[in-house]
Amino acid sequence: MKKFMEEFRQFIARGNVMDMAVGVIIGGAFSAITTSLINDIIMPFLGIFTSSISFAQLSFTINGAVIAYGNFIQAILNFAIMALVVFCIIKAMNKLHRKKEEAPQQAAPPGPSAEEKLLMEIRDLLKEKG
Repeated sequence: MKKFMEEFRQFIARGNVMDMAVGVIIGGAFSAITTSLINDIIMPFLGIFTSSISFAQLSFTINGAVIAYGNFIQAILNFAIMALVVFCIIKAMNKLHRKKEEAPQQAAPPGPSAEEKLLMEIRDLLKEKG
């Protein structure tokens, strides 16, 4: 049991696990912000065009079963906005990584090799004679 607990401590102490934990916490907070954006700003605005105060109220009943399709529409919009934001963040991060990778490649080209220097000397001598 002691060895198991030691392995577990090592696993938890790894950077990747801690990064993932931070990501989950921030993702939860971001989800709350996105849900508020959908419910409090976007849906009332779209409700103007659909003659409804809120999509959450949109539903129909079949044999006593209430189909609340408005909640489904809100969930789809919430997912779409979160996916868009995550896409933009990843795209920006990839752009930063590409710039970091390109920087070393733009270093000054190496000087001419011994063979190239010899060929340049021959060329210059031929120009002087001709």
